[in-house]
Amino acid sequence: MQADAKKTLGLLDATLLVSGSMIGSGIFIVSTLMLRDIGSPAWLLVLWVLTGLITVFAALSYGELAGMMPNAGGQYVYIQRAYGKMASFLYGWTVFTVIQTGVIAAVAVAFAKYTAVFFPELNNVVFSLPFLAVTWAQLLAIASVVFLTYSNARGVQNGKVIQFVFTFAKLFALGALIVLGIYLGLKTDVFALNFSDAWKATKTVVANDGAKVFQMPLTGWALVGALGATIINSLFSADAWNNVTFIAGEIKDPKRNIPKSLFFGTLIVTVIYILANIAYLALLPINGSPDGLNPIDQGMLFASNDRVGASAAYVIFGDAGILLMAGLIMVSTFGCNNGLVLAGSRLFYAMSKDGLFFKSAAQLNQNGVPSRALWIQCAWASVLCLSGKYGDLLTYSTFASLLFYILTIYGIFRLRKLEPDTERPYKAWGYPFIPALYIVLTLAICVDLLIYDFRNAGMGLFIVLLGIPVYYLIESKRKVA
Repeated sequence: MQADAKKTLGLLDATLLVSGSMIGSGIFIVSTLMLRDIGSPAWLLVLWVLTGLITVFAALSYGELAGMMPNAGGQYVYIQRAYGKMASFLYGWTVFTVIQTGVIAAVAVAFAKYTAVFFPELNNVVFSLPFLAVTWAQLLAIASVVFLTYSNARGVQNGKVIQFVFTFAKLFALGALIVLGIYLGLKTDVFALNFSDAWKATKTVVANDGAKVFQMPLTGWALVGALGATIINSLFSADAWNNVTFIAGEIKDPKRNIPKSLFFGTLIVTVIYILANIAYLALLPINGSPDGLNPIDQGMLFASNDRVGASAAYVIFGDAGILLMAGLIMVSTFGCNNGLVLAGSRLFYAMSKDGLFFKSAAQLNQNGVPSRALWIQCAWASVLCLSGKYGDLLTYSTFASLLFYILTIYGIFRLRKLEPDTERPYKAWGYPFIPALYIVLTLAICVDLLIYDFRNAGMGLFIVLLGIPVYYLIESKRKVA
């Protein structure tokens, strides 16, 4: 029996899906990576503010498209309306191969990695092949994806409850970390010392043996290149906000609630991310030593395993802080993946209805859920969990995501010319200046990445272009059939 999709999600649910999908493990890690690239606390905060502005600008712009097309599939549908089937297929192809499934795999492995803080045996190898070594942690990562897939296949209500509980839990825990961090940190001189030469930018390189540290000053175009290349870290941490558009068919009054949820969700996370970085800078010195005996001696630059969030928690709670942070990240990643699993399958459902994905993915089960699409997504994400290549895939996919964000937002301009009389319950705020500013800023970042990180950016572009022959192969088979 096949049921219709049920509209059971309200504004609060949609907002929690936006913010919950955005907050995974990145905010607890990437600030260390960014500081190694630029070394400046002032520029670090500038990049996080810029990331927030870019994300909120995009969300404000997407609201117009969401109001016009409140259908399952979201961004896939917007791109098809503006540019046709091939462009939308390339987006869906990239989402399936690396963007959605790659993020699900990486977040699942992060969940398992932090579970191993409590159960170190998870790091043990279960079996190995000449090309692959599988640990208990990887199997736990797969198990978490399978569980979330099973839970969401039983109905959107299950996913809604998980999202509600876990998102509220991590927002509360992050809020506590921020308040305590800033309160305690500002009682010391750490923040003032970090900002004594706030704009001095350096790139830090640690030798493979960890014995030597090299710091190279950054000025002029070298600084511009470093800023443009490292902002990919914060942009990745703030990504997945658009997932709520995939599930539009199950949101009450989507023409109003999706634009509002995009704005509120991205604004909440932007404020949290900026305040979290202020808390880090108030608690931890930037400079330190890779051989430091504790997180304070290591500093932000050399936080153990790049876990700057855990180092900050250590300053507040002592040794117990490491365990508290591991627990917080477990909650954060589990809740994040629930939103990703819930939303991604709806895009593949929309593709299948257009004949551009596995035919069975277009079926809804008795709970009104595209369960076949959920399990296909689960299968590929599980493969990526085992492959060990998901980190590379994430780097490639972030560049590809930016390209499709640019394309989608330019679609607002295109559709206003092509369909001037179409109903627009919500119009892009600040049009045409805000959408145009987003396109300019993001395009500049993409150009910078192609110049300064061509390998990863080029691979992202290659994955997108690889979808072209796949599209024509699918179309040729459709015509024969």
